[in-house]
Amino acid sequence: MKLSMPRFDQAPVLVVGDVMLDRYWHGGTSRISPEAPVPVVRVEHIEDRPGGAANVALNIAALGAPASLVGVTGDDEAAESLANSLKGAGVRAIFQRIAHQPTIVKLRVISRHQQLLRIDFEEPFATDPLSLGAEVDSLLEGIKVLVLSDYGKGALKNHQVLIQAARARGIPVLADPKGKDFSIYRGASLITPNLSEFEAIVGGCADEHELVSKGAQLMHDLELGALLVTRGEHGMTLLRPDHPALHLPARAREVFDVTGAGDTVISTLAAAIAAGEELPHAVALANLAAGIVVGKLGTAAISAPELRRAIQREEGSERGVLGLEQLLLAVDDARAHNERIVFTNGCFDILHAGHVTYLEQARAQGDRLIVAVNDDASVSRLKGPGRPINSVDRRMAVLAGLGAVDWVISFSEGTPENLLSQVKPDVLVKGGDYGIDQVVGANIVTAYGGTVKVLGLVENSSTTAIVEKIRSH
Repeated sequence: MKLSMPRFDQAPVLVVGDVMLDRYWHGGTSRISPEAPVPVVRVEHIEDRPGGAANVALNIAALGAPASLVGVTGDDEAAESLANSLKGAGVRAIFQRIAHQPTIVKLRVISRHQQLLRIDFEEPFATDPLSLGAEVDSLLEGIKVLVLSDYGKGALKNHQVLIQAARARGIPVLADPKGKDFSIYRGASLITPNLSEFEAIVGGCADEHELVSKGAQLMHDLELGALLVTRGEHGMTLLRPDHPALHLPARAREVFDVTGAGDTVISTLAAAIAAGEELPHAVALANLAAGIVVGKLGTAAISAPELRRAIQREEGSERGVLGLEQLLLAVDDARAHNERIVFTNGCFDILHAGHVTYLEQARAQGDRLIVAVNDDASVSRLKGPGRPINSVDRRMAVLAGLGAVDWVISFSEGTPENLLSQVKPDVLVKGGDYGIDQVVGANIVTAYGGTVKVLGLVENSSTTAIVEKIRSH
């Protein structure tokens, strides 16, 4: 299936569930304790990150979607840390704060990028279950997706009230389930258990056929809209009534830490569905996002630029011949990674050594090189009858094969000024003996603060001379 980056900015999501704080103590280890055979960590840096339902909301916000969060915390320093982190990320967080009870904190001791120890601070919340009071009920207005982020910590005790309230408004409900009773998620649009959680409910699955069969029965029994089983290194399996199973392979290049991977999956799913993506496409995006997050240490959010780059890699548009829309997305992504964009243009009818040297020199001016190519009609107007020798498709294909070139695009106008005004490269490069003020489009680039450079041409290299030499023979 072909993937594209959704418009997340118009996709509000509400997350309700178990909120916790992931705290990391980082430090060096150089000796063993004289008191016991354990390493001594000299703590040099303390880091707090939202965890559980808070991490789901943070991931949704990191993708650019409006995110709201409802959860239960203590009335303590950890709750303040959570609230400040979420506010800074643009998440609207509403906490039911319980006095004299700690916020759930998971402390991890990290040394040399390895987790040595985890310590949990938590007590069951002895509270009434979260109810759809006026404040929470009003949050559902305008929401595109409701996420139930259930870690079995006690914040979620009224699953059916939440599911039915959302369904009454036509809002899809996604649930990341826990425990041995999935009936509490009856009527959900989608649940996302991992394989061990799934098998704890339906029994062991010897193969994919048994997984699909038992999954179908579970969907029927619980009136689920869909079921997504995450299977670690074996990828994901999406099951829907009256549809064939969709098996997606794992996308991780290197698994470094699986902490928070389930949060990334459901947050990407929620944001994509809220943005109008069909479920198979949303699952494919979530699969890509999971492949990114397991390559990071600890609980981490996936940003929109990271997901966009993964999509480009998947679709083969990270490099090569692009249309204007693809190019603009690629440029936005490059800028999000602080990459410097270089632009040059020409006919490039018969590629020769002079072109190759020039393009290598142009690429050296930044991190990404765009080559804009005159289309066939434009070349004919510039060079006269009989030109171009090679069609624009062939010329672009050859240019795209060069290591110095990142993206190739064609244009039909006499000049690339329209492209320049939209792409806004950091550097405009031209070869020849022009003055800066003679370079077409220089005024456009300098007006927004870009740079214009003229590079010398390799001597005795000319397409026109090559064509004339061929014709004379």
